[in-house]
Amino acid sequence: VLQAAWALAGGQVRYSVPEEAKAGTVVGRLAQDLGLEAGEAEARRLRLVAQGRRASVEVSGASGALVVSSRLDREELCGKSAPCALRLEVLVERPLRVFHVELEVTDINDNAPIFPAARKNLSIAELSVTGSRFPLEGASDADIGANAQLSYTLSPSAHFSLDLQKSNEGNIEPELILMKSLDRETTPVHRLVLTATDGGQPSLTSTMQLMISVLDANDNAPQFKQSMYKVQLPESTAVGTSVSCVNATDPDDGSNSEVTYTVTNFLPPSGRDLISINPKTGEIHLTGDLDFEEVNVFNFRIEARDQGTPPLSGHCKVVLEVLDVNDNAPEVWVTSLSVPVAEDASVGTVVALLSVSDRDSGANGRVRCWVWPASPFGLEATFAGSYSLVLREALDRERVSEYEVEVRAEDGGAPPLRASRGVRVPVSDVNDNAPAFAQAVYTVLARENNAAGAELARLWARDPDEAGNGRVSYSVHEGRGRLTGALAYVFSIDANNGEIRLTGNLDFEAVTLYDLHIKAKDKGTPPLSGHCKVVLEVLDVNDNAPEV
Repeated sequence: VLQAAWALAGGQVRYSVPEEAKAGTVVGRLAQDLGLEAGEAEARRLRLVAQGRRASVEVSGASGALVVSSRLDREELCGKSAPCALRLEVLVERPLRVFHVELEVTDINDNAPIFPAARKNLSIAELSVTGSRFPLEGASDADIGANAQLSYTLSPSAHFSLDLQKSNEGNIEPELILMKSLDRETTPVHRLVLTATDGGQPSLTSTMQLMISVLDANDNAPQFKQSMYKVQLPESTAVGTSVSCVNATDPDDGSNSEVTYTVTNFLPPSGRDLISINPKTGEIHLTGDLDFEEVNVFNFRIEARDQGTPPLSGHCKVVLEVLDVNDNAPEVWVTSLSVPVAEDASVGTVVALLSVSDRDSGANGRVRCWVWPASPFGLEATFAGSYSLVLREALDRERVSEYEVEVRAEDGGAPPLRASRGVRVPVSDVNDNAPAFAQAVYTVLARENNAAGAELARLWARDPDEAGNGRVSYSVHEGRGRLTGALAYVFSIDANNGEIRLTGNLDFEAVTLYDLHIKAKDKGTPPLSGHCKVVLEVLDVNDNAPEV
């Protein structure tokens, strides 16, 4: 029942769950649907990536299932938007992969219709002609679809009936119709009950009492030139701007024809803080800041009431459409960062995952992204608003050990708005450089009378690698093998600093030339080595007397 549908295509999984599902409810076997083996979900740290708002679901570490973690309220998450789809990002490690999960929270009939007030007072002149219509303030329902489709019924009455009109927005608007002439002297007040019923199963209802007072003698109500006024305003319109001007006329005479205007029936109710009307002229003014991203259409009614005794009123509808302007810069978040990057990482390695969004709509909300300055890294789009920072070229830590990458985003507005996010990417070392001597052959001259322990030469091999990969040790060999025999007692080399010392005695009359092969080896895994040759010439000193 909970898992209505799922699909795995291009790294995306789709699930469906009804709102108000209990905590612990299994939404779907996420690990299984992603192709992970048993136990692999916990080993590879299958998890959700936290984003701007609470998702109310989590991944069970042991089973890899996607479960409900807290209360799911579709109306709180999405309002009247349909479908209510939550976009989640799921990560697994070793190797790092990102999957996109779309969780649709389906509506249940958990909200009853609500009237703006429990009681509505109406004043109707007793001379009102049959067929006259009186718009009523309808109910609202926070649910969507059939659960929010309202129908209305009116308690039985000999004088009134109910007619339902469908607005341009598809809402049902109840209107009261006078079916029989009124007689104030017979019945001064009519008490009716308006009932709103939604289309859920089972259905929920709400009622509003209608208190209809029959007024005497002022028999002409004000009439507007238009029944509906449509206005468009950019969301950047300044407070105090004149929105429109409505006009109603009353053919009566004297105070019965003097009209005052009021604004009623705001939809959504927040319009009360944004709209005002001059009661004498009918000029409508903006009294608050518009925000297209919050509400893009306001509906309200203007009531024109005369000064007769009793007063009569006419109504018109105003639809205010808010136009988007580019007032929101893009936003860039780093949702996952895998650093440092080994210098032998392959091209295409994912370094970071980024999320980019813009609250504006249309061209103002279309965002393009790029990496600055030019570097071995680039961006790849993985999903709507999601990017991967990937390696485009081979790295060399000995040339550049760290990159400061800036991800820039620009929307399509005029002028465009920009945002950026810096990403620091250090490069880790691998043992890719062998120690190297400055010369292939070194010549050393040593007198035969040097004392044991004398320093004959000091060699140095350069290794540009880091830490153990660049730490060099030295050894001396005779020819292709290690020192053997008598030579092992004549020379030694310090493994740490490459210092060659005399450990025995030199005798020019016995040996005049030594060939030593020096090996420099680093501490990497596997270790790398370099070689050089030392030719040691023994210089004669006068240490032998003539023999007769």
